[in-house]
Amino acid sequence: MVQTPTTLGFIGPIGFIGLGVMGGPMCRNVITKHPGTVYVYDMNQQALRAMADLGAIACSSDVDVAKAADITFLSLPGGKEVMHVCGAFAVEARPGTVVVDLSTTAVADARATASMLVAANGILFADAPVARTRQAAIDGTLSIMVGASDAVFARIAPLLAYMGSDVTHCGEVGCGQVVKLVNNTLLFEHVAALAEMMVVAERAGVTPEKLIAAVSLGSGDSFALRNHGLKAMAPRVFPEKAFPSPYVLKDMGYAIDLADQIGVDPKMAQLARSYYQSAVDAGIGEKYFPAIIELIGKD
Repeated sequence: MVQTPTTLGFIGPIGFIGLGVMGGPMCRNVITKHPGTVYVYDMNQQALRAMADLGAIACSSDVDVAKAADITFLSLPGGKEVMHVCGAFAVEARPGTVVVDLSTTAVADARATASMLVAANGILFADAPVARTRQAAIDGTLSIMVGASDAVFARIAPLLAYMGSDVTHCGEVGCGQVVKLVNNTLLFEHVAALAEMMVVAERAGVTPEKLIAAVSLGSGDSFALRNHGLKAMAPRVFPEKAFPSPYVLKDMGYAIDLADQIGVDPKMAQLARSYYQSAVDAGIGEKYFPAIIELIGKD
């Protein structure tokens, strides 16, 4: 069981950069649970004010956070943004400062960022991508996969417990991203397979509700079936920007690139990726990604 930061005596200042769909609720949990000061920054002024209203100190730039915080969390769109922000930390942060990236990035990007920070000013880095839904971010029940040295993990694990109910140390820097990319790719592959079979069942006379009820009792049961299948694909409810296909393509691109780099030909991932690319090409890319079921049988 992870100890609480209060038990460990850590009440130093924390930073949080990136207050979007996932970052916002994660930051809320940090603000409400951390006994010390929390410095926050986002380009969205409304999001920034919302955190200030909870007691955080709103900063005017990422540089201000870098100067003030002992440990800073990042929740950003991708590796390019993470590297940009970490450039400020390389110049402005104190030696021994820790940067914890909650974003999903390429494994190579995570390791390059860590090397850059250490070389620049003795700044430590951990990749800690998160999994599960926005509701889990709100509830503080995310799954967090961490790549870090043993010493850094011991330092940040109690703080990650503000945001996640399951915090797993996956190995050295980059290993958190490896596990996250594998997790996401498996989900995206399963949703693509589920979309095909749900359409087969419907056309053969079985309703989506009956299919899901029966398969959930058998060996075809899965998280994707009970969640994406039941809540989105059966009723055909795909809200825009919940987790659209371009996000899927980003994550799958990272996973496929990683496989290529280590000599694996990821045929299943490449096939699944073609569905999500087709969704973008067909003009439904901004819908929740299980909307690929709308494409099945239209070729």
